[in-house]
Amino acid sequence: MPARMDNPKSLHGWTVLSLRPRGQHDGLRAAASRRGARVLALSPFAIQPLAEPDHRKALKQALAADIVIWTSPNAVRAAAALQPLKARRGQAWLAVGSGSRLALQHAGIDARAPSRMDSEGLLAMPELQDIRGRSIGLVTAPGGRGLLAPTLAKRGAKVIRADVYARQPIAFSARALTALDAALESPQRVMMVLSSQDALQRLLAAQTASALAPIAVIVASQRLADIARQSGFRRIAIASSASPAALLQAAANAFV
Repeated sequence: MPARMDNPKSLHGWTVLSLRPRGQHDGLRAAASRRGARVLALSPFAIQPLAEPDHRKALKQALAADIVIWTSPNAVRAAAALQPLKARRGQAWLAVGSGSRLALQHAGIDARAPSRMDSEGLLAMPELQDIRGRSIGLVTAPGGRGLLAPTLAKRGAKVIRADVYARQPIAFSARALTALDAALESPQRVMMVLSSQDALQRLLAAQTASALAPIAVIVASQRLADIARQSGFRRIAIASSASPAALLQAAANAFV
């Protein structure tokens, strides 16, 4: 566990763009407030649980697999709302990142996560090397993480996919876009916490790339850093984890 920072470096005067789903900005807002920054919430999606009988059946089958993989904290929360989560003896539960691992911990499950928190890091874990003939439950959402299932199947595993929530696109509010325009008048003092490629694409569709290019970008994986760079961003920092505290620590270290 990272050491507690009693006097974290100030981010006074900075605006932090949060592209988290609607209603999921509180953690980043609290962490930013402790450093003197403000958060501008730009939600490109709302989380919609999937609870039809087919989804419940797929989840039950996925949770019975030899190995269970979780691709996001939202997947954990949505699955826990459908049925109690309990790992059986000898079963491995893996999380793609620290956020998913912590969500599982809160549900009473001891899971492992890779140090490189993306699909490539997950696929490099020892538990996913010799998997021919084994069953792997993938608890996730439609779209995203397109590398996981094909790679696991190529390694000889039987992949059982359970989509337990969906990201429903929503329009940015006029108020949020006006606030974004105002913040971009001083782009050197704007940072974006990037958690998904889809969210970035939605933002780039709403605001010109040239206006956004000077801002700083904070990510928790090399994959997202590469996506940001390919999208024209140059001020990029990679955090040690996806926690709000770690993301803002990386920003402070890199840009203040």
